[in-house]
Amino acid sequence: MSKVAVYTDKAPRPHPVYNQAIIANGLVFCSGQLPKNLEGKIVEGTVQDRTHQCIANLRAVLEAAGSSLEKVVEVNVFLSDMADFAKMNEIYEQYWGDVKPARTCVAVRTLPDNTDVEIKCIGIV
Repeated sequence: MSKVAVYTDKAPRPHPVYNQAIIANGLVFCSGQLPKNLEGKIVEGTVQDRTHQCIANLRAVLEAAGSSLEKVVEVNVFLSDMADFAKMNEIYEQYWGDVKPARTCVAVRTLPDNTDVEIKCIGIV
């Protein structure tokens, strides 16, 4: 099995200890995306604004890998507060095509840069 790293300048630059995504066995495994803009700053506004940004970043990485949001089969959402679950879902449901992917959503104590949402996914290439 081979694995290929994915990088795009259309999503925030990853830290040196991981890649934006890895392609292996016909799947693309996307690292968690924080709601950062291309300058690496957390976007201001609401959890809805930040959910949009996480998904926009994932879209860019998926497209760089030759995939798309519509080809995603699994999503993991991390929230710093489950009180944001409904607000995040307002935005989340606008994406992923007609057949929504399998999903897990968990609350965590702290996310990097003290943001309130992070999203990762697996898609078909």
